[in-house]
Amino acid sequence: LVASAASAHTRAAPSVAPPPPATAMAAMLMSAAALSRVSPAGPSSSSSTSSSSRVAISGARVPVRTTQRRSIQTQVRATVSKDNVFAGSPSTVPGLSLGASGTPMNWNPEESVTVPHRERLKVFSGSAHPELSNEIANYLGMELGKVVIKKFADGEVYVQIQESIRGCDVFLVQPTCPPCNDNLMELLIMIDACRRASCRSITCVMPYYGYARADRRTAGRESIAAKLTANLLTEAGATRIVMLDIHSLQTIGYFDIPVDHIYGETVIMDYLTSKDFSPKDLVVVSPDVGGVARARAFAKKLCDAPMAIIDKRRTGHNKAEVMNLIGEVNGKVAIMLDDMIDTGGTLLAGAKLLKAQGAKEIYACATHAVFSPPAAENLGSGVFTEVIVTNSMPHTPERDFPQLTVLSVGNLLGETIWRVHNDTPVSFNKL
Repeated sequence: LVASAASAHTRAAPSVAPPPPATAMAAMLMSAAALSRVSPAGPSSSSSTSSSSRVAISGARVPVRTTQRRSIQTQVRATVSKDNVFAGSPSTVPGLSLGASGTPMNWNPEESVTVPHRERLKVFSGSAHPELSNEIANYLGMELGKVVIKKFADGEVYVQIQESIRGCDVFLVQPTCPPCNDNLMELLIMIDACRRASCRSITCVMPYYGYARADRRTAGRESIAAKLTANLLTEAGATRIVMLDIHSLQTIGYFDIPVDHIYGETVIMDYLTSKDFSPKDLVVVSPDVGGVARARAFAKKLCDAPMAIIDKRRTGHNKAEVMNLIGEVNGKVAIMLDDMIDTGGTLLAGAKLLKAQGAKEIYACATHAVFSPPAAENLGSGVFTEVIVTNSMPHTPERDFPQLTVLSVGNLLGETIWRVHNDTPVSFNKL
C-alpha cells in the first residue's frame, strides 16, 4: 500500500523539464553577443503570429523573443545614427531594409554599408571664389564636387548637388565677400541642399567672414550682425566652421558649433622671411590698439622684432584720424599688419606718419583685401614699398596697382580640410 501511494504521488507531481543540451545552452548564450547575425526571414515568417521568431546561429535554431528583436532594431538604429548625423531611421542607410514588423532584414555589418574613408571627403565650391576652390582641390589631389548654382530672373538662387553625398564629410568653400548678402544667401542654400542629401557633416570653409566688423555694440539700438550671421549658418545645418583671420576672436564665441580659426598671417610671414631683412632693422606696427595682440604675436615669430602702435580715433564708418605714434621707427623697415584693408585711407594716414617719423621702408600686410574704392589709389600712391595680401577674396584687375603682391592660401586651407576630415589637430599654423 505504501509503495502504491508513493507511486500515485509521483505521477501527480508536476514534471520538471530536463536541462537543455549543452549545444542548445551554448547557442542561447551566443545569441546575446551575435544579434547582428540575423538571417533573412523566410516566406513563412511574415505570416507567423507567434511571439517568437527563429535565428540561425552556428547551425542551431534558437527561439528569439520579441524583446530581443526590438533590441536588434535598437542596436541597428544606434549604429546608423552614429555614422550619419542626419539619419532619422535605419531606412535611410543603403543596403538596409525593414520587414513588416520593423525587424532589420538583409543587413550584414561586414558588407560595404559605409563609404570608404577617402571617398567620404567632398569639396564643393560656391560662385564667390572658384579659383581658390580649385587650388584647394589641387592640393588635396581631387576634383571639386558637381553642383549647379544659378539665379532666376528675380534674383533667387537655385542650388542642386549633382552627385551622391550620403554619409560624406562635405566642405563648402565660400567667402562671404562683396556682394556679401548674395554670397551669404548662396552659402545658406548650399548648406540646406547638402543637409537634405543626408551627408554626414557640413563644414563651411569661409576664407572671409562677412559682417565680422559688426561684432559688438558701439552705440544704442545697434545690431550685432556677426552674431546674426552665426545663427543663420548654424540653423541652416552647418556642423563646423573654418574661418581665416577673423576680425575679432570673440566672434568664435557667437557659434554653438565647433569653429577652427586659421591664421593667414603665417603665409605672409613666410614671404617676409624670404626677403633679405636684417632683424635689427625691423619693426612691426599695429595700425590701431585693437590689433596689438595680433602684431605682438607676429613680431615674436618674425625675429622677435620690436613693436610700434599707431593711436587713432574713428570719426565714422571707414573714417579715422591718426593721433600719435607709440614706439621707435626711425631708420627701420616698418611692417604694418592688419587683418583687412578696406578703403586704405587710415592705413595711408598711418604710413605717412611713419614716414614723417623716419621710417626707411613701409610694408603693408593684410590677409583680406577688401579694397573698396578708392583703395587702389590710396595704396598705390607711392608711400608703401609693397602691399602684401592673400587671395582669401577674389582679385580683379581693376583693383591692381604696381606695389601689390597677392599670396595664395589654397595650400593652407587644403591642409586644414584634410586635418579636419581625419580628426587631427589644426593648430599647425598657430602664431
